[in-house]
Amino acid sequence: MGLQTLFFYLFAFIAVASAFMVVSARNPVYSVLFLILTFFNAAGLFLLTGAEFLAMILLVVYIGAVAVLFLFVVMMLDVDFAQMRAGVLEYAPIGALVGLILAAELIIVVAGSVFSPEIAKTVPMPIPALSQRTNTAALGDVIYTHYIYFFQIAGLVLFVAMIGAIVLTLRHRPNIKRQNISQQVGRTPETAVQVVKVRPGQGL
Repeated sequence: MGLQTLFFYLFAFIAVASAFMVVSARNPVYSVLFLILTFFNAAGLFLLTGAEFLAMILLVVYIGAVAVLFLFVVMMLDVDFAQMRAGVLEYAPIGALVGLILAAELIIVVAGSVFSPEIAKTVPMPIPALSQRTNTAALGDVIYTHYIYFFQIAGLVLFVAMIGAIVLTLRHRPNIKRQNISQQVGRTPETAVQVVKVRPGQGL
């Protein structure tokens, strides 16, 4: 067993174990910490396969921004997680069905690559050698040339999802003064200034 194979099994085992702890931990803060550990080991797997750009993106974007943001949100918001867990069993059949579909897809891909190794040679855009093109440049060629429209559609879907999340979670708290831009712009000198006549010897 070579050193690369040893690190592959090490990263894979820790990634699978920490991913299981993400969904099984009772404390949501621990779940986010295990999620960061999962991303870190996934970045190690990317490095072993020669995809150093994806590994750095995983570390910088997902661990450095998304996972830390999750951690701050979980720690700062007063969320009743006991009430959220009460309805978990209602969605268990749907989650099990999705899990079975993903497992079946993985089995088909692995079985196809094992029993028919020649399938990998039929890829329309194979990964070029590192001597010809770097991993980052090859990835950019694929995303921004052949799949540019799908890339833009994916960004649009994420943008719509972000707007939907903001609209669904926006709550106006009572007894809080908020700025009304249209009301401020539509003010006139008559409504902006209020003259109060104070009689002598009396205050406001």
